[in-house]
Amino acid sequence: MATSLRTREGGPAAGRPAFRRTRGEGPFRYATTGAGVLLLVIMAAIAVFLIIRAIPALRANTANFFTEQVWSPNGTTPVFGIAALAFGTVISSLLALIMALPVAVGVALFISHYAPRRLAGVLGYVIDLLAAVPSVVYGLWGVIFLVPFMVGPSQFLNTYFGWIPLFGGDQVVGRSILTGSVVLAIMILPIIAAISREVFLQAPKSLEEASLALGATRWEMIRMSVLPFGRPGVISAAMLGLGRAMGETIAVALIFPATFEITFRVLSANGNSIAANIANGFGEATDVGRGALIASGLVLFVITLLINMAARLIIARRREYSGNG
Repeated sequence: MATSLRTREGGPAAGRPAFRRTRGEGPFRYATTGAGVLLLVIMAAIAVFLIIRAIPALRANTANFFTEQVWSPNGTTPVFGIAALAFGTVISSLLALIMALPVAVGVALFISHYAPRRLAGVLGYVIDLLAAVPSVVYGLWGVIFLVPFMVGPSQFLNTYFGWIPLFGGDQVVGRSILTGSVVLAIMILPIIAAISREVFLQAPKSLEEASLALGATRWEMIRMSVLPFGRPGVISAAMLGLGRAMGETIAVALIFPATFEITFRVLSANGNSIAANIANGFGEATDVGRGALIASGLVLFVITLLINMAARLIIARRREYSGNG
């Protein structure tokens, strides 16, 4: 009775939880708001810094920055463009995502719905541990082991599937876009698997039990109840992994052939990325060269920012992930 009177007399609206204010609520609220604002300020400061440092080089450039494939900013007549680097970044990251996503989703489903509890705990720990391995370790492993190993599979793909433009060409080498994409796929797999696992574990147990009670097999239950529920989370995890692949530096810098050419032949000695080019060329760059590299970094910054924003929009489409449910 007292609760209903308090509600009618201006208390909390029906259905909303009533929170008791404490002394620390105000400072905590201001601290969290300030942290969010500070993050936005830092991102804006980074963007402004990149723009200011890139403008002199862009003015000195004698070619179209967005369409030129040549990268020669250190000469007396600077000529450079982002076309080949952006193309290599996108195609290698997409190939890595195509290879990593099915495996990561399968691992996540196995841990969340098939593996025994003890085995699931161990596998989850291993997946999280793989995400913490430094990228230089993956790069060294790729150069020492994967580059020689990929010669055989690359020749097989070129021989039997060379009619596909992706695997065509007369020259097949170990240091190629495909090898770099394999390393990137291994690097982003733990991220996608870990996020997908947590999403699948949040699937309503009532839906799963109802599907099993109606006679569905475990796979039918997963296909009808778990996967539809977790689809937005898996998509956002994939996009976060894609952003990680696009921004990876050391591993791809050690593996990519560092050429500037737009080609779909991922088995040939062609390929480069924005991040790898920055790592390889910053130490010997002139003032204009450093400005050119910073300009390419600005492009990469915008691309990754757009990818992360798209991931957040996908999450916000589902009430369960938006934080407003």
